[in-house]
Amino acid sequence: MCALYKVSRSGYYAWRDRPPSDRQRDDAYWIRKIESAHQASRQTYGSPRVFAQLRRMGEPIGKRRVERLMREQGLQGCSTNMYRRLPGLHKYFTSVSNKTADLKVSAADQLWVTDVTYLKVRGQWRYMATVMDRFTRRILGWSIGTKKSSAVTRRALQKAVRLRRPQSPPIIHSDRGTEFLAGEFKRYLDRIGLVQSVNRPRRMTDNAHMESWFKSMKSDMYHRQSFQTDGALHKAMKAYVDFYNRVRLHSSLGYVSPMEFEATCT
Repeated sequence: MCALYKVSRSGYYAWRDRPPSDRQRDDAYWIRKIESAHQASRQTYGSPRVFAQLRRMGEPIGKRRVERLMREQGLQGCSTNMYRRLPGLHKYFTSVSNKTADLKVSAADQLWVTDVTYLKVRGQWRYMATVMDRFTRRILGWSIGTKKSSAVTRRALQKAVRLRRPQSPPIIHSDRGTEFLAGEFKRYLDRIGLVQSVNRPRRMTDNAHMESWFKSMKSDMYHRQSFQTDGALHKAMKAYVDFYNRVRLHSSLGYVSPMEFEATCT
């Protein structure tokens, strides 16, 4: 072995018989203290709590030393694994691709965007799904429900389809929420012939136009009043959508309303 590592036999024996250094002795002392504190916590403390416990006992040890010695001894805290890997989950969330990244939107009914936002009625959550024409910015359909599910997103899309009855199937784009990836929603798209698209991973801006509308709606109307009944919320939302589509000037459309802009394109 000495020949393999190119050391002398006398040097090896000197190293083997050398007494522990002061630091090694200190480490051995602190390891016993750390193990005792870790055991006293029922093996639940990680290094921050072990360090805090030792300092409460008046022990003059540094935080980094506790971290190093616990790592070397294989001591760790007890933590909950919040996420479980579920078979098929990755396949589920990647079952639809993004079809808008390089799309140049140049006409109405070419690309519809949709999303869900949160509202409150008397302190209880409500969920609003909205469908917008990406080119004209016109709101084509919306629906409010008590559950964030594919039922509320499908109802909003059904209203848009009844309003437009497009000759060529537009792309319907959303985020990767389960309310859009659910089998019920996909089957409806297949039945009416719409092409589905979703955000790319970690690209929240893929659906920025829908997010922008929610921000405008809440600033213009929702945050300026409170709602005690579902009927009051529906009435206010119906009035605002009508105002937005027919009257509200849209900066990106040259300061005309969505329906005015739409009229110039037909």
